Amino acid sequence: MKRVLVALSMGASVLLAACGGSSVSTNPSTGAPFTSAPTPPAAQLIGTGATKALGSGAGISQLTKKVVDFGASDVPMNATELTAAGGSDNVVQIASTLGTESLAYNLSGLSNGQLKLTPKTIAGIFLGTIKNWNDPALAADNSGVSLPNQPISVVHRSDGSGTTYIFTDYLSTVSADWKSKVGKSKSVSWPVGQGAKGNEAVATTIKQTPGAIGYVELAYVIQTNMTQASLQNHDGNFVIPSADGATAAASQFLAINPTQFSIVDAPGKDSAPISGYSWLMLYKNQPEKTKGTALVDFLDWLVTDGQQYAVNLHYAKLPANLVKDDIIALKTVTSGGSTLLNVPAPS
Repeated sequence: MKRVLVALSMGASVLLAACGGSSVSTNPSTGAPFTSAPTPPAAQLIGTGATKALGSGAGISQLTKKVVDFGASDVPMNATELTAAGGSDNVVQIASTLGTESLAYNLSGLSNGQLKLTPKTIAGIFLGTIKNWNDPALAADNSGVSLPNQPISVVHRSDGSGTTYIFTDYLSTVSADWKSKVGKSKSVSWPVGQGAKGNEAVATTIKQTPGAIGYVELAYVIQTNMTQASLQNHDGNFVIPSADGATAAASQFLAINPTQFSIVDAPGKDSAPISGYSWLMLYKNQPEKTKGTALVDFLDWLVTDGQQYAVNLHYAKLPANLVKDDIIALKTVTSGGSTLLNVPAPS
């Protein structure tokens, strides 16, 4: 999914570097100062990837090519990607934020949350077995709602995307047909629909196409006043995706790490069903001590004090156990054999 918070981290990191150690910077969402930003040594940091910066696939590939200092992705690097980057012992991956995805639609006369979708109907729509909005399966879940006799126009990502991975992970979890016919990945062979590059383009396509539906980061839905469906979660409750729903989902999965990270279809009455973490990746051995120190200092701030700004961007704070894991991971980053992050080890 990536993440607006990662876009914030990249913008703030460049600003901090330009300040040459000044701790004054601004939150672009509210205009308020970052009062507790770290004071790293002067260094220019470059990061890319995920929703607001080229996509998850680009974040991983550009880190691997060493053209950026850190990459961002809504799904951690897999074994093949880690091998290309020199092996799992060569890369540090930390959770950066927590969010959820919406199913946004363009149907005249239906207000926000009025359309109800179940795991079965979501899978049917994206498999192409449910083709019309007044299909009996949709009508059965939407008693009292006048669904139009109108073709469903599916919109999906065309680029390699962590948002797509989380969505297809969800579909593979709730639908045996989807799992066997399509599966989960950052890029899949879509049975139906038109592709658009990036969350922004998907959102724009939905808004411009009557009868359209697609999966979009919650932040885009809220920031652009899109209409989203109520989704039936694992416990059978219909919920409108929200940051609180992502927090509820995450609370059901405590053992999260870069190899075990899925939190889709979480139990719990309030859980948003298509939720997930975003991740940042950097090399464990930093060739330049000054730049490496600036990087780990900033990322330490991002996963601690910086989490307070997540709510303004429609994301949720990281759970305390993941913050602890992130700091432990950052303390393994070195340059010339010296540890770069000089903060107490979390208890």
